[in-house]
Amino acid sequence: MATENALYTILTEKIKQDTLVLPTLPEIALKVRSAADDPEINLNDMSDIIAQDPALSLGMLKVANNAVLGRSVKVETVPQAVTRIGLRQIKSIATAMAIEQVFVSHNDVVTMYMNKAWLKTIDIASVAVSLMAMYLKEHKHTSLSLDTITLAALIHNIGVLPILTEAENHPDVFANPTFLQQAIIKLSGRVGGAITRSWGFSEEFTLLAESWSDLTILPTEVHYLDFIRAGAIYHNVFKNESTKQALLTSYTKKGILPEVNYMDSVEFKEKCDAVRAMFI
Repeated sequence: MATENALYTILTEKIKQDTLVLPTLPEIALKVRSAADDPEINLNDMSDIIAQDPALSLGMLKVANNAVLGRSVKVETVPQAVTRIGLRQIKSIATAMAIEQVFVSHNDVVTMYMNKAWLKTIDIASVAVSLMAMYLKEHKHTSLSLDTITLAALIHNIGVLPILTEAENHPDVFANPTFLQQAIIKLSGRVGGAITRSWGFSEEFTLLAESWSDLTILPTEVHYLDFIRAGAIYHNVFKNESTKQALLTSYTKKGILPEVNYMDSVEFKEKCDAVRAMFI
């Protein structure tokens, strides 16, 4: 317990003093985001940047060809994928596709935890993106977008990374996964906010990283938080049954779900599986 308390104290103090080592955004994501902000950029230039990274190129092709997102005719090259996705969306989508590169460690135990965290993130993102795709079909004039929810869902739990990295210096803590999970629950929101700010993301993404698990924040209008929380409900991140039912009821009233139990359907599972294929 002394080791666990020491880790918690160290994490809390580093957060207060702004000295916690934060992960850096992958270089390819930085290049794409910088290029996307250049008013002189064109589709060919963007395609050349993306083609420098084989993993990102493959990710872009998966996104461009995903049937759930309304992609029916298959594209086979990066320029075709970039053209289909469009420069406006490419900044968020490329960043989202590169995020997996951040979930790495040289420690086998930490790697195991990071892999679990990444898979859980993908699971939640698949639900959020599936629901958003459905919502946009019925609400064509909303300001919400698929590319934003894709990135938001993939970075919503990014705050777990520095906690696991710091825990690497306290190997005994991994003998008590319950404590580690409690540290993550209590601190990852604040850390996630710090990461999104250091990456230069908008306040909207910072709000999502900081607040997705804080159920005292309940937007009255349809919000990206709703879609991420629906994913958390689906994958049993939230444990309180009455809270889950209250949220699901509110999502039906908002038009996010056609009915309270919709996410239990085979149809919805198939949608999620199709979206999940983009990320694995």
